[in-house]
Amino acid sequence: MASAPLPETPAASAFSLGSVLDRIRAGGPAVVALSGGVDSAVVASLAFEALGREARALTVIGPAVSAAEIDRAVTTARAIGVAHELLPANPLELAEYRANPANRCFFCRTVEGAALRARGDQVGARQYLDGIHTDDLGDDRPGIRAMEAAGFWHPLLVAGLGKAEVRELARQRGLPHWDAPSDACLASRITHGQAITADLLGRVAAAEAKLRALGFRQVRVRVQGDSARVEVGADELARFGSAPLAGRVEAAVKAQGFRAATIDPRGYRGGSGAPRK
Repeated sequence: MASAPLPETPAASAFSLGSVLDRIRAGGPAVVALSGGVDSAVVASLAFEALGREARALTVIGPAVSAAEIDRAVTTARAIGVAHELLPANPLELAEYRANPANRCFFCRTVEGAALRARGDQVGARQYLDGIHTDDLGDDRPGIRAMEAAGFWHPLLVAGLGKAEVRELARQRGLPHWDAPSDACLASRITHGQAITADLLGRVAAAEAKLRALGFRQVRVRVQGDSARVEVGADELARFGSAPLAGRVEAAVKAQGFRAATIDPRGYRGGSGAPRK
């Protein structure tokens, strides 16, 4: 059986990192939901430190997970030394997810959580860990509720760590991608209420890959109808002052089947979906 989730209260900050390692160690064989993000990378590192070969990292793959994110997860697991698997899960099987409501993340995480639990049961896992931390508590995160319903608990939250502290811990531990921008699933680029399809997710992924190839680090291609709006990091906006580059960005996005592509002059401002922890 998985450990029951801890109450998400400020009292969790009283726990030290050592106490968290002790709890992981006492919990027995563990599955860590490892995305390409820094948060779950730190949790995987902690789990491997506490459990060694009894820790296993699983990375969910599916139509809403970019190839770049999968690559980061593979690189991270290899650097840590933790056993790692790619685990297929397809939330598009759920009509509720395809309809893209405001609580879309609940349906996505429900599918992912079930897949993670099923694989964990096969390999004898007794606890399930994810990368939620204190900075996540102020947002409406239906995905967190789904993961808790699946039996996951949150070591970083128990340790009282926020995003800045998690990044610093990742840096200290020598983890790759410790300073990588936060990411979110590809479905977060699609306006709520617009149907999610595998084709549309693929076109978003291809457009963002093209923009990263142009040297942009933080990229979002937001979709509304058959048009797209491009966001890049605020520190990268100045590059758009070059007319030839702006034209190349527009052409790269429109080549993926979008009728129009505009560059948001305000830059990246966060998304409508839960970050990949």
